[in-house]
Amino acid sequence: MLTTPAQLSDLMQRVAQGDRAAFRTLYAATSAKLYGVVLRILKRRDLADEVLQEAYVRIWNNAGSFDPGRASPITWMATIARNRALDEVRKVTPVSLDQMPEAFEIRDPQMLVSEQMEVTDEFKRLQRCLEGLEPQRRDIVKLAYLEGRSREDLSVMFNTPVATIKTWLHRSLKQLKSCLTS
Repeated sequence: MLTTPAQLSDLMQRVAQGDRAAFRTLYAATSAKLYGVVLRILKRRDLADEVLQEAYVRIWNNAGSFDPGRASPITWMATIARNRALDEVRKVTPVSLDQMPEAFEIRDPQMLVSEQMEVTDEFKRLQRCLEGLEPQRRDIVKLAYLEGRSREDLSVMFNTPVATIKTWLHRSLKQLKSCLTS
């Protein structure tokens, strides 16, 4: 399989001229690498397949703008694939947990820890205090502390800077602590 930058550059020039056979060869030589890039970002095979296809359409359409003096062919193509995957991540609109109550209705034959906690007064107080938070901040707290989502994940999900997520979490926890101690 062709893997040297010079061979890939030659293929890119031929693709820029509309050579379909060169494009097939380019795809065969690079698709596994680009798929890995896209899959690491999206973490879903179905989306990764779509995004990879769209990335190759962009590669086909923009092959004439490839400049071997600025980047290697695989770097140029990986950038296109990566940017397309990031566009897909940004497209996802966050869904409020209040809009998906079924997410909290996972059944197990044994009593879940959360069900055991529900019977305690402390849990009921915590639930009341959580209801006192703004809906978006309540969702962020639940995602962070019940699902273990990172601040970076929350930043992407809510299209908000990481520093803002950190501040919201800090203030929300302070509000919860105040509510629980009163």
